[in-house]
Amino acid sequence: MMTEPDPRPAFSDDFRAQLDRLFVWRRDVRHFRTDPVDPAVLDGLLATACLAPSVGLSEPWRFMRVDSPARRAAVRAEFARCNADALAARTEEDAARYATLKLAGLDRAPHHVAVFCDADPAQGRGLGRLTMPQTTVWSAVMAVHTFWLAATAAGLGVGWVSILDPQQIARIVDADPRWTFLAYLCVGYAQDPSDSPELERRGWERRDPARRAWIVR
Repeated sequence: MMTEPDPRPAFSDDFRAQLDRLFVWRRDVRHFRTDPVDPAVLDGLLATACLAPSVGLSEPWRFMRVDSPARRAAVRAEFARCNADALAARTEEDAARYATLKLAGLDRAPHHVAVFCDADPAQGRGLGRLTMPQTTVWSAVMAVHTFWLAATAAGLGVGWVSILDPQQIARIVDADPRWTFLAYLCVGYAQDPSDSPELERRGWERRDPARRAWIVR
């Protein structure tokens, strides 16, 4: 009896080693060069992001390129307002350290991408969402991570700006009111590529070796 050939690709030891390096080099970039990315490359990365898994094959992610200078300026102003509030809420000593963590991505990154989630899409017909409806949001975050890894593999940096008011950003980019804002991504070539987190290099925080998988017996 003939057996069917295994359709799965064979990933070599070298490939797996390179994949481990990709995970290490995927960093949250805060400082960018201003030279633009080839449009075909950026479009390809967004297409790759859509290969992410999603609950019920609902594909709830919604990526919006923000190219308008006026919209970008409005996002930058919203960040400044939220950042000032965040700074004011900290102790004097903590605020001094916080103020040194400059985020220049909004000013220098050549490309901005706002990411939303359609939390209750018709696609997927509700499969897997009855008891855990938040799985659509988690699926969209998986797409963000897929985009991030693909960008890193292409030699690009990505920075996730989270100090923003979701409702204001949705208004600025004129998003569908049914969508939930998740992330504002700065995309481009990193000014100073590194395989370690900038927050760790600057002494803000360090990795906890105890943060590993827990085993339940």
